[in-house]
Amino acid sequence: MEKIDRKRLQSLLEQFSSFGATEKTGVTRLSLSKEDIDARGKFVEISEEIGLSVKVDDMGNLYATLPGKENLPPIAMGSHLDSVVKGGRFDGTLGVAAGLEVARTLVERNIELNHPITVINFTNEEGARFDPAMMSSGVLAGKFEKQDMLESSDTEGVKFGDALKQSGYAGDRENRLNEASAFLELHIEQGPVLEHIGREIGVVEGVMGMVCCEISLKGESNHAGTTPIPMRKDPMFASAKIIVDLQEELKKLPEDLVYTIGRINATPNVHTVIPNEVTFTLEARHKDMDVIRHVEGIIDNLPAFIDQCSLTSRKLWGRDTVIFEESVVNTVSEVAEGLGFNSHRMYSGAGHDAQFIASYIPTAMIFVPSAKGYSHREDEYTSFEECAKGADVLLNTVLKLDRESAPQKKKVLEENRV
Repeated sequence: MEKIDRKRLQSLLEQFSSFGATEKTGVTRLSLSKEDIDARGKFVEISEEIGLSVKVDDMGNLYATLPGKENLPPIAMGSHLDSVVKGGRFDGTLGVAAGLEVARTLVERNIELNHPITVINFTNEEGARFDPAMMSSGVLAGKFEKQDMLESSDTEGVKFGDALKQSGYAGDRENRLNEASAFLELHIEQGPVLEHIGREIGVVEGVMGMVCCEISLKGESNHAGTTPIPMRKDPMFASAKIIVDLQEELKKLPEDLVYTIGRINATPNVHTVIPNEVTFTLEARHKDMDVIRHVEGIIDNLPAFIDQCSLTSRKLWGRDTVIFEESVVNTVSEVAEGLGFNSHRMYSGAGHDAQFIASYIPTAMIFVPSAKGYSHREDEYTSFEECAKGADVLLNTVLKLDRESAPQKKKVLEENRV
C-alpha cells in the first residue's frame, strides 16, 4: 500500500487556510470572493507545478488532469474550496488538497495509471453567498438550470453570473465533467459519530434523504398587558404545544432519525404584543425514505385548530436518499482494511457535491473524524494525521480502481469499435 507525504499535505492545507483566514483559525472564503479567487489561483499554481493540465468549465469548476496510459474516462476526485462565513479550514478543502497530494505522489513515484486522474474544485458548494448549495455540481448533473443559477444574487445584489465573469473563471461548457470511471470525495465527517465510536475512516454508503416543512399557527394580536390569558388566541403557546407533540411522535420513529426546529418567526415580534402568527420549520433526515414519508404523515395529521388558533403546513422542499455505487464503496472499505484502519459504514446527513455527481458517475465518499463533531464554525478540527489517513485511503482507492476497472473498460471500448 502506498502512503502520501504527511508534512506536505499539512503544508498544503495550511496554505489554503491562509486565504480568508479568521482570527480563530477558521476561514471566510465565500464563492468567487477575492479570497476564493486567491485560493483558486493557488490550486492552479500547484496543479501546474505538479504537471497537471488545468481546464475550467462554464460554471467555474476547475479540473486538473494527469494523463493516463489508456484512452479511458478519468478517475475523478475532489471537493470545494469555498466556505461559509467563519467556517472551518478543513470542510471541502481537505478533499481538494488531498486530491492534489495524490496526483503529486503518483508523479513523484513514477506510478503510471491506465486512467487519467482529475482533481476537481467545485464552484459554490456551500451556497453561503449564492443560493442554492452545491450549485455547480447540480448544474453538471442536470438538477439545476444554468440560467437560473446565473441569475442567483448575493445579499449585495451581485449576480452569480456577473461574479463568475469578473473572477476570470468563466470557462467553456465543453470542459464539464461529462463522464468518469469513478468519482471520490474525501471529506471531514462534520458530525461526532466516528470520534464517538473510535473509528478512523467513514465508508460512506450514501447521503440521507430529507424533508423540510413549514408550520404556521394564526391567532389574534392584542395588548400583552390588558388581555386576560383565558381570552387570548395566542399562537406562540399553541406552537409550543405542537412542537412538544411533534417531538413525542418523532421519538417513536427509528432512533437514527434526526430532526430540527431550525427557524421560528413571530409576527409582529414585539414584546408588548401577543403574536398573531407564529411560523416554524421542521427538517428531518434519514436514509430510509419510508421514514421520511412517515414524518410527512405526522405533519399532515396535525390538528387544524389548537387553542383557538388555526394551523396550516406546507412542504418547502425535500430530497431523496442517494445511494452510492456499491462496487466503489466496497473498494474504499477494502482499502481502509488493507491499510489497517478501523472503519465504519455510514450515511452522510450533510449534503455534498458527490450526491449530485452520483446520479451519472459511480461515486463514493471517504470520511475522517471531526473533533467533537464541530463543523461550519471556526474551531472545526481534524488532526493532520487523520487527514493523512483519509488521503492514504483516497490514493490507494484510486490505484485499486485503476487496476480493476481498466481491463474491463478497455474491453468495452474495443467492443464498441467493432
